[in-house]
Amino acid sequence: MEWFQRLSAIYEFVRPVLDVAILAFLFYKAYELMAKTQAVQLIKGAGLLALIYGIATMLNLTTLKWILTVLAPGLFVAVAIVFQPELRKIIIRLGQGDFLRPDQKPRIGQLEAVVTAAEILSRQKRGMLVVFPRKVNIRHIIDTGTRLNADLSSSLIVTVFEFDTPLHDGAMIIQNSRIVAAGCFLPLSEQQDIRKSFGTRHRASLGMSEQSDAVILVVSEESGAISLAYESKLYYDLSPLEVTKKLKELLNQGRRKTDSALVPEAAIAAAGGGMDGL
Repeated sequence: MEWFQRLSAIYEFVRPVLDVAILAFLFYKAYELMAKTQAVQLIKGAGLLALIYGIATMLNLTTLKWILTVLAPGLFVAVAIVFQPELRKIIIRLGQGDFLRPDQKPRIGQLEAVVTAAEILSRQKRGMLVVFPRKVNIRHIIDTGTRLNADLSSSLIVTVFEFDTPLHDGAMIIQNSRIVAAGCFLPLSEQQDIRKSFGTRHRASLGMSEQSDAVILVVSEESGAISLAYESKLYYDLSPLEVTKKLKELLNQGRRKTDSALVPEAAIAAAGGGMDGL
């Protein structure tokens, strides 16, 4: 029994540290989830209101406290309505994502094969849409297309997107170093400030990045520009080298930080081009 008592004493000593560590990890993951869905604005707004209420309580501003107390239920309902898309995305990710599961990583040579296919299609002005899932499960997207379960190669990717086959009009899913499916339908973006010159492919890539943590590679059929979409942002008209470096980083195969940061706002503002219909 002496060893049991010692073990209990060690646990009692470690328990507060373990408690704080687990709580900190959960808070970090919750913030990471909300930041990727842009719901962090909701937390900032709630924090501001809480700060104002605290100041009103501290300074005994009775009128302001009464107004905030009366408006609190209505504000709660209004926040739920205004941020309904963000709340829905959070619930979807909680239901589909396994945040302890490692990301699916194509090998470096296979990533370069995808970029090579994108270069070929870019020169030919053929559209391309490729999705790299990470931690969030997108099985519901895969089920909308045709399952291939094929070896990953640039020639197969070009074959699918180069000619007007039924699989051309849709997205290709690459997971576990294999082409899982093609001809998949992606959700369109809910953002209202997207340039009208962007067509269905770019809107679909943004929509997919809003509803999952996937990385989407897009080739414009109109201009041949190669772009990446992730974390609800579109990085337009990148060079093959930039695309390769960013894919390695995002799929945890390269350095955590690239030499030059990509700026989505500037890239989108500089975009020309016409409609890219799927």
